[in-house]
Amino acid sequence: MVMPRDPLLRAWVALIGLSLGSTTLTLWHWPPKFAALAGALILTLGWLKARVILSRYLGLAAAPFWRRGFELALAMFCLLLLGLYLLASAF
Repeated sequence: MVMPRDPLLRAWVALIGLSLGSTTLTLWHWPPKFAALAGALILTLGWLKARVILSRYLGLAAAPFWRRGFELALAMFCLLLLGLYLLASAF
């Protein structure tokens, strides 16, 4: 398959692929001992989707300073969510 040259169309294709990946992970029947891993993988795919949206659709690819700031804040938030999720799944 040939990737399109338009950055927005490429971002859209990436978002569709990441959405299919997260949908597949949610429909998979995970054994109970791997449920935390499944949640972490789904959260990671959501984080990657947010990065694509920030970078391409909001135009932060053209502003590296602002993109790094938003990505740092997003990464910290996702790490907080992952920590809370893993803490809640331990009980």
